[in-house]
Amino acid sequence: MSQDNLKIFEQLFKEHFGPLTDFAQKYVYDPDEAKGVVHDVFVTVWEKFNDLPPSTNYRSYLYTSVRNRCFNVIRNKKKEVQLNTVNEETFAVNHDILEIKELAVEIELGINTLPERCREVFEKSRIEGLKYSKIAEEMNISVKTVEAQMSKALKILRTHLTEFLSLIFFILNQ
Repeated sequence: MSQDNLKIFEQLFKEHFGPLTDFAQKYVYDPDEAKGVVHDVFVTVWEKFNDLPPSTNYRSYLYTSVRNRCFNVIRNKKKEVQLNTVNEETFAVNHDILEIKELAVEIELGINTLPERCREVFEKSRIEGLKYSKIAEEMNISVKTVEAQMSKALKILRTHLTEFLSLIFFILNQ
């Protein structure tokens, strides 16, 4: 790996390991497992780094890779559950978790349908937890523009998730 690529990779690691771990934990719920997922993703990126095109959006690539790796972990856990004899109570809990995971997938799909700038504002606000003023500063736009983009994103997501509202209410009322 060239010195320039090594510096880029080190910066990516320092900048994104913590936020990616928090992001992974929203899927796998276990801090150690979340760290393991992020570690595995960085190892894979390290191995492929020289092959990635220079135009790669590394932040997006990392978040997508972590999300997909989390889905693999969830799928593998589901297979383990299917292989073991599970009592009715455990099945009910796992079923609820799977419904939540399916909802998370639908939300992610909805986010991916957002226009690029709208999605970027939404992710900075909801995934990275940044305040509107910080988003405006980072993106060199006004706070009003951030508010408008968030309003647009939420409207699109509400429309996309309409069919899942009953599932959301069911999950929240348990």
